[in-house]
Amino acid sequence: MSNANVKSAATQKGALKKNSVSVLGVFGSKTDMRALVRLSSGRVKEVKPGSRVSSGTVIAIDNEGVMLRQSGQTKRIVIPGS
Repeated sequence: MSNANVKSAATQKGALKKNSVSVLGVFGSKTDMRALVRLSSGRVKEVKPGSRVSSGTVIAIDNEGVMLRQSGQTKRIVIPGS
């Protein structure tokens, strides 16, 4: 692949919402999953189940993303492009 092809394959315009939590990736064993999330402030944070983020609490992490509890509701945040 040429550099231009690699760049276009590796980036997606608008994939991350600027004013909300986005999941950048997940890693670890099935019994100890972690995730990198981009907070609405733009800060990147490593989280695990039980971690607090600005908009709620991480309740689960799997290969596709993060489950977040906000104001009594559960919301799935998927990795963009997955």
